[in-house]
Amino acid sequence: MSLPHGNQRFFASTRGQIITLLRRSLRTVDELAQALNLTDNAVRAHLATLERDGFVRQRGERRSGGKPAYVYELTPEADQIFPKPYSQVLLYLLDVLDESLAAQEREELLRTVGRRFATKWRLPGGDLRVRLARAVEVLNQLGGLVELEQGDEISTIHGYSCPFAALVSSHPEVCQLAETLVTELVGATVQQRCDCRGSHCSFVVQTPTTETTR
Repeated sequence: MSLPHGNQRFFASTRGQIITLLRRSLRTVDELAQALNLTDNAVRAHLATLERDGFVRQRGERRSGGKPAYVYELTPEADQIFPKPYSQVLLYLLDVLDESLAAQEREELLRTVGRRFATKWRLPGGDLRVRLARAVEVLNQLGGLVELEQGDEISTIHGYSCPFAALVSSHPEVCQLAETLVTELVGATVQQRCDCRGSHCSFVVQTPTTETTR
């Protein structure tokens, strides 16, 4: 499934208009065609593409004038298309924390958030390498682009696109949240080495002797 780039242009397109209509209510091909002043075949072609990309699906039938017709709805994945103001709200929140709390208090708060955030995922037990791979998976799910470099004594999670990039450039203390999150995910001591501009970061994990000798 590929997300459309440039949301404003996408929503101005026919497929974007179909998604907007389906966000309001379930609709048949005929209802979409009437709303968009298109032929049924043209609507079906657009729906086929949206179904292929995972944004739209059929749901049962609706009878109109005695003739059954499939209705279409958005999938849960389609919610990713719509703009979210989360990063902007978090920036304001961090600005307020800067004004209200001392540096040590901010760090303690952000590390608490990191620990709480980590509880969202069920973590695998056992081998450190499995836990490292799971941490990489979680960071990528959050929107980052990270890779794992495993070594006998030291393993490093390299980040090429930080999931917190929108916040880190003006609030580098967010790296402490990220470090705590990765520490909890990995279950071992982690040291973050970030450039605090949100473009590149890394998390270094020292492999315990007991793990290397297995």
